[in-house]
Amino acid sequence: MQRGGGTKRQKDMRKQLRLMAPRIPFSDSEPVIEAALAGHLRHLPPSIALWQALAARVRHEHTDYDALLEDGYERDAARFFVIDDMNAVLEHWGSARRVTCDADDGV
Repeated sequence: MQRGGGTKRQKDMRKQLRLMAPRIPFSDSEPVIEAALAGHLRHLPPSIALWQALAARVRHEHTDYDALLEDGYERDAARFFVIDDMNAVLEHWGSARRVTCDADDGV
């Protein structure tokens, strides 16, 4: 996928991601865009698809979430234990939004 190119939805997502997490590294931004463009998120507005993809990227690539699951933790417990690490990454990337334990958080 070429940076800056693509469909209107791809361009909109890149623009929205720059607003959502202005300091996200390119090595993370492209996988987030690709995940947000996945078919199962297509029906969602770009901002929601991006937030879900961004949170998933941070959870799986920048925390011990998967290791906790492998150690036998339940999904919700593992998510609870990585919230602070996730929010630290989001803060570092300039995101104003944070992950919470609320069920309506969407991630």
